[in-house]
Amino acid sequence: MKLSSALLLLLSLSAPVADARRSTSSLTSIPRSGATKQSVAFHKDARVWGGDATVKEVRGGDGGGTSTMTSHLFNMVKAIVGVGVLSLPAGIAAFGDAPSAAVPAAILIASIGSIAAYNFSLLGRLCAMTGASSYKSAWEKTVGASTAWIPGSSCVIKTFFAILAYSMVLGDTFSALFETFGFSVSREKALVGLTLTVLLPLCKLKDLSSLAPFSLVGIAGMLYTALAMAVRFFDGSYAEGGKLAADVAESLRPAIGTKGASAVFSSNAFILICMLSTAYMAHFNAPKFYLELENNTIARWNTCVATSFSISILFFIGIAAMGFSTFGGASNGLILNNYSTKDSIMGFSRVAVAFALVFTYPLAFVGCRDGTLEMMQVPKEERTDAKLNNLTYIILASVTAVALKITDLSFIMSFGGATLGNALIYVYPAIMFRSAVKNLGDDATAAQKLEVKLAMAFAALGIGMGAIGTKMALSKL
Repeated sequence: MKLSSALLLLLSLSAPVADARRSTSSLTSIPRSGATKQSVAFHKDARVWGGDATVKEVRGGDGGGTSTMTSHLFNMVKAIVGVGVLSLPAGIAAFGDAPSAAVPAAILIASIGSIAAYNFSLLGRLCAMTGASSYKSAWEKTVGASTAWIPGSSCVIKTFFAILAYSMVLGDTFSALFETFGFSVSREKALVGLTLTVLLPLCKLKDLSSLAPFSLVGIAGMLYTALAMAVRFFDGSYAEGGKLAADVAESLRPAIGTKGASAVFSSNAFILICMLSTAYMAHFNAPKFYLELENNTIARWNTCVATSFSISILFFIGIAAMGFSTFGGASNGLILNNYSTKDSIMGFSRVAVAFALVFTYPLAFVGCRDGTLEMMQVPKEERTDAKLNNLTYIILASVTAVALKITDLSFIMSFGGATLGNALIYVYPAIMFRSAVKNLGDDATAAQKLEVKLAMAFAALGIGMGAIGTKMALSKL
């Protein structure tokens, strides 16, 4: 698989700490220059450098992870490919309306995906260097604990955006499903009813372990959706004179124009670029994935990252290209809205997506709620049922209120990607890696120092894309 091989080569060349592993033995801390001693240990190459300047060999396979490569690949693809992929056709429509616009869009999807994969790998390698076990702890062990609230709060707010997107999609999807069965229910009524009768009880559950298997439906649903979209593109059901073309609102019917591949040079292309920062967002879980991988040598880790991102990139290109090529400039922020409620094969897609979102919603919601409590520094022993329920009411009410007001999923995707997505994917990992290499002092290799420049270049790119993307997203309101 050429894409996977290219990604693996990129990750291998940028991994000067190859086969560095988190030691299972206790590690002494090393002081920073001009600072007090911190509880940090940095791993370099295949060695662990302790505060006493001794060197210990660290071999692969001692990380304690039990997830096999096959299982890990599946779980990582599941984490990367989410509901955000259904807004990508609208990202292409932001700058083009002719089929050829899908070509540079595919290049952008692959390019941004490759950079996202590099930074995902980098976060795992930071865990190998520092012994960190989470995104926040990686920051604490490299940059410092006093500013760890920055990535911590970013993760919480980004999770808020995720459940907001879920609510928006559920409102649209259930409204369309009601129409399929002959009932006229507005998006607003569908969302409020679903929130009160289904989402609220699920989000109040204290044990969510029984819901985890339902997330598997998400991948199956997305795969089915991609195939169904391809069928509808090739059979011409929505083309002018097609059997389903008249069954959708005029604003949602195919709008094929003349803005093709060259339109990618428009500033509007940053809408798609920033949407991709949301679509590829799984980086706050990178430390967890690294630590859970069985025999998590850097080589195995990079192989896992390269393969999972390659699969995700192809998935993104397929859905984005099929949806956009079918509807052109009329591609909706949720591409499923473009398809007729009388379309049986797309109806099954709506059911699969809705089912998956309903049961994965609480899993994402708890991440937002617990993260909020962490930011508020509420001790776990003080998190009573009453406090958890009250915070659940507040967050869920806020999410629903915003979802009722904002109907364009592509805006949430692009704005969230331009701000928090770019920070979590490009900027924060680069800052952490630069600090980690700096803390190595004279022990840092030339390759590590060179890679810092690469990581910081990606960070600068992320900041630039974010600034322009935020401006473009807000201009669409």
